[in-house]
Amino acid sequence: MSSDHDQPAGRPAGTAAPPSSRAGASPAGDAERPTRAGVRPAPAALPPGGAQPLARAETPFLELLARGASADAYEQPELLARAEGRSAEWIAALAQAKPLALRVRAELEGRRRREAELSALFETAHDLAGLRDLDAVLQAIVQRARSLLGTDVAYLSLNDPERGDTYMRVTEGSVAARFQQLRLGMGEGLGGLVAQTARPYVTDDYFKDDRFQHTLTIDAGVRDEGLVAILGVPLSLGHHVIGVLFAADRRARVFEREQIALLGSFAALAAAAIDTANLLAETRSALAGLERANEIIRDRSGVIERASDVHDRLAELVLRGGGVHDVAAAVSEILDGTVEFTEAAAAPAGPVEASRAEGHAVRHQDDWIAAVAAGGELLGALVLHGQPGLDPVDQRTLERAAMVTSLLLLARRSAADAEQRVRGELLDDLLDARDRDPRLLRERAARLDADLDAVHVVLAARLEDAADGRGDAEHEADTRRRLAAAASHLAATRHGLAAARDGGTVLLLPLGPRDTATAVARRAARHLGTAVHAPVTVGASAPAGDLAARPDAVAAAYAEAGRCLDALRLLGRRGDGAAAEDFGFLGLLLAGDRDIPGFVDRTIGQVVAYDRRRGTELLRTLDAYFASGMSPARTKDDLHVHVNTVAQRLERVGRLLGADWQSPARALEIQLALRLHRLSAPERP
Repeated sequence: MSSDHDQPAGRPAGTAAPPSSRAGASPAGDAERPTRAGVRPAPAALPPGGAQPLARAETPFLELLARGASADAYEQPELLARAEGRSAEWIAALAQAKPLALRVRAELEGRRRREAELSALFETAHDLAGLRDLDAVLQAIVQRARSLLGTDVAYLSLNDPERGDTYMRVTEGSVAARFQQLRLGMGEGLGGLVAQTARPYVTDDYFKDDRFQHTLTIDAGVRDEGLVAILGVPLSLGHHVIGVLFAADRRARVFEREQIALLGSFAALAAAAIDTANLLAETRSALAGLERANEIIRDRSGVIERASDVHDRLAELVLRGGGVHDVAAAVSEILDGTVEFTEAAAAPAGPVEASRAEGHAVRHQDDWIAAVAAGGELLGALVLHGQPGLDPVDQRTLERAAMVTSLLLLARRSAADAEQRVRGELLDDLLDARDRDPRLLRERAARLDADLDAVHVVLAARLEDAADGRGDAEHEADTRRRLAAAASHLAATRHGLAAARDGGTVLLLPLGPRDTATAVARRAARHLGTAVHAPVTVGASAPAGDLAARPDAVAAAYAEAGRCLDALRLLGRRGDGAAAEDFGFLGLLLAGDRDIPGFVDRTIGQVVAYDRRRGTELLRTLDAYFASGMSPARTKDDLHVHVNTVAQRLERVGRLLGADWQSPARALEIQLALRLHRLSAPERP
């Protein structure tokens, strides 16, 4: 939505001032002055006379802050002091206090703007949740977009697949009738460029911009409306652009990045509203189909009651959130048989395809099969066993049940996708943001049934190469989607969070009273591996608590989990789960913020460099020497060299590392460094 960098006090021409609320503009002393990073700046040098003049000089600026004065008003205290002939010390104190006050004002204005933007998005989402009239929701979106961006006009166009063009659906602030009735060919104008690329486009001067195709019709409509600067963002459903949301001014204007992102958020809500309306229309169509079936059934008095029971029971299942197996059980009772829902891969391919193509249940041996499909996607099938002689009314009942099942599956998928996105966004904020309000973070987590005050473990999970070894981009993307879905399900059932990150998945799971980080990692590796049918390696952080109040805690824990994941893969333990506590001395270096390459270089760097320059085998000799219990005789047997050769090599090691290299403390460090060097030597996958 809006960037973390606030809009400066002096805004460019054509940009409306953000909405403000004076309720939150309380004066603040120097000790509580807000800064962009949330850290108090170092005290500025005081003018002659000490802190007292500066403290008094802040008073007029605090009064300006309290009443929400414009940026120009902050010049007045100094000008007034000069006019009154005040002392140079007093004027210097005012000059020092003014930029601090302007910075506080900018911070307050930025926060008010972000609050207004969030409020508008929440209100729009609320309208969408209670969608009754699509036009009213789209009109509200356009109105709020125009108000928040401070533009003269905002409008929304939709593609018409039947006519192959696009047309104006909603306008706000428009005064030209021809502009409001524009129909454009696909690919024409700025909107055509947005629709083709599925990316936002902005022009400071429409008629001087040659990036898109100008036509007489479009240019005439834009000229009638008097538009100059135009911003357009795509309305997308998946990868399909269905229209464009615009904000435009009748004068030259530069749209800021935050404003482009805000309009994109409104476009996403508008696309969701349209998609929801389409789904409702499909649902109404399906229910209308059920009603038509009931009208036919009414002609047969012997089946009227049973058909009514079918309708009522399926509708009740939908309203109370029943699942596909509930539908199968209800239809089993109605048809006096056994109805099962079968996944698409497990159903007989021929009959399912025939049912899908014909749109009717088909007979297969002694069973009846009705395909459960939505659009071009096959979701499964309803199979009725033991009823070879099915009459047309019962056949229609089975088909309607398949239709209701497809709607339930789509609704469940949409809900799961929405929850996955929300959980991922919260975890991304915990990983990336440094100035989030802990109270808001806790509230967002509570809505997802998560508790950020509990002790958690951060897991870094990566899906290893699948057994089929295809390795193509499509397969890799599919495996990542499967891992993300499995991780999201695990997080939801464990009251945690999950998000896709760095080519894998990161999870934030609460730690039980008798759990350890290792146990959580191993369970997660087994669960995710079973879900995606491929090995999944999981590294875990040490337990971390108070995540909302400690902005860097989750990011630091994720870094530690990533190091454990890398160590597991280097050790050949793919498909396993572990925490730093499982690696012994190695774990001490993996945990926290450690410099492993620096440690290796400081400990045995001279030996590594000597081997690299001279082509010698001092490192190999050291490994064999420690492995043989520091016995030169056994070392020479392991290396198949003369004992004098071993002695000469060890003497060279002593000159490189120092005379005390065989003392217990130094020997332990050297052995650890040798092991870390071996782990990091192979190329990482």
